[in-house]
Amino acid sequence: MISYIIRRLAIAVPTLVLLVVACFFMLHFAPGGPFTAERPLPPQVLANIEARYGLDQPLWKQLWDYFANIVLHFDFGPSFVYKDRDVNDIIAQGFPISLTYGSLAFLAATLAGTALGIAAAIRHNSWIDYTAVSLGIVAQALPNFIMGPILILTFTLWLGWLPGGGWNGGQWPYLVMPVIALSTSYMGNIARITRSSMLEVLNSNFIRTARAKGLPERTVIWRHALKPTLLPVISYLGPVFVYVLTGSVFVDLYFSTGGLGQAYVSSALTRDYAVLLGVTILYGTLTVLVNLVTDLAYAWFDPKIRY
Repeated sequence: MISYIIRRLAIAVPTLVLLVVACFFMLHFAPGGPFTAERPLPPQVLANIEARYGLDQPLWKQLWDYFANIVLHFDFGPSFVYKDRDVNDIIAQGFPISLTYGSLAFLAATLAGTALGIAAAIRHNSWIDYTAVSLGIVAQALPNFIMGPILILTFTLWLGWLPGGGWNGGQWPYLVMPVIALSTSYMGNIARITRSSMLEVLNSNFIRTARAKGLPERTVIWRHALKPTLLPVISYLGPVFVYVLTGSVFVDLYFSTGGLGQAYVSSALTRDYAVLLGVTILYGTLTVLVNLVTDLAYAWFDPKIRY
């Protein structure tokens, strides 16, 4: 297992390097630049600004300096738009917010979706099954950019129960609607996967054998059927955790949370190359690590898997 983890991490490093190189050249070859979005600057002023940020250097030199600053100083460079902030400050401010409500949304979607799927499979073709399937379909049809305005109209403007936006240190009234908006569609997908997987497992031969031995139904479900049921769910949960964090753009915009998604979109619109690259590296690293954890969890749930 240790050697497998080391091999995966060794592969992750060149993968991230290729990701950064590809993003770096795509950003620099795109038309326009970070200082040409507004009215044209005098040539001497533009040359001085580009010299200050090292943009007058050859691309290979810029890329080399960028990697050197990250490896030697863990410095992602200054922002091209926010004069008094660097990329480390922007990530340090926005990422904890996105991580907080993203983790809560992931937890809520996983627990609710798994519970709905298991209940629907155990009570197959009953009113519980029909209700769970209906809830899952409705949840799938409500992505976060639709749930956001619906929640604000209902709980803020109509009922007046919750604040319509802001963060305020992450107090629970400010967390409720972002978590619901972000978790709803994923909960529906998890419920659907869990239900179909549980139905398949419950019709397996080893489950029939367990029932033939006279084991209580609760023991059959929780001791023998649950682990194999969760295998496809785990495969889905790994990418979902990254999607929840990267898909928080609309949540940041609707609820003004100040999370990293809003900074990511703003940097794309203003050609803030440094912020774009920094956030891309962060999301790429998260993707690699979460996929590794998913593979390790897969081995724990299925003892037949060996690394």
